[in-house]
Amino acid sequence: MPTSSASTTDSAKPSAAGGVQSLERAFDLLERMADAGGEVGLSELSAASGLPLPTIHRLMRTLVACGYVRQQANRRYALGPRLIRLGESASRLLGTWARPYLARLVEETGETANMALLDGDEIVYVAQVPSKHSMRMFTEVGRRVLPHSTGVGKALLAGVPDDEVRALLARTGMPAATEKTITTPEGFLAALAEVRRLGYAVDDNEQEVGVRCLAVSVPDSPTAAAISISGPAGRVTEAATDKIVPVLQQIADELSAALVSQNQA
Repeated sequence: MPTSSASTTDSAKPSAAGGVQSLERAFDLLERMADAGGEVGLSELSAASGLPLPTIHRLMRTLVACGYVRQQANRRYALGPRLIRLGESASRLLGTWARPYLARLVEETGETANMALLDGDEIVYVAQVPSKHSMRMFTEVGRRVLPHSTGVGKALLAGVPDDEVRALLARTGMPAATEKTITTPEGFLAALAEVRRLGYAVDDNEQEVGVRCLAVSVPDSPTAAAISISGPAGRVTEAATDKIVPVLQQIADELSAALVSQNQA
């Protein structure tokens, strides 16, 4: 793997947590790039991280040499292709850990259970356990959708500051998947306020006509994650919602504990 002078100057310095300072800084920069939509300039990274420009330049040069960051023609930096393989592997593993919890969700609610992550500006489904009903909802694992039309998107973005949500919506746009899709930032922010008030999110025919979805975020997950159930609107009624939501919240808490335990192992 390529190296640079940053690995010989910064890497030997221990961090306050006992780790390697340059590694902690490099990962922090990658996460800040992801939060900014995947492309930033050095001055933006310096302002956000508080690190001096020479330090950021050395770290970014190393990340470029390793393929985790690439420099654009406009001299800004973008997340690189080598991160894709790492992300896909991590997503598959996270989905594997989640499947037993999703299976319990199916047993207790009777509806298809999903797990999704916020990957950049998109929602990606990483695990699913289908309902046993003949009429059931299928979402292909690996499918990517925009967050404004999904229950899991609302659940994940409810914890994000409004200005960051507005910036995300400006980047993605808000195309209508159905007549009920929310297509204005104000409408979506109002929906997120309702998610925070209720403790769960609803997709009511907004992604697909005839389908309702209930979703909650997985608290304290190492990466932003949500679980959901989806089914025909005739089964996932308001009355069913009152029974399903507590089950969703309990299983999300149990999954959270398991993921935190795995992360600390």
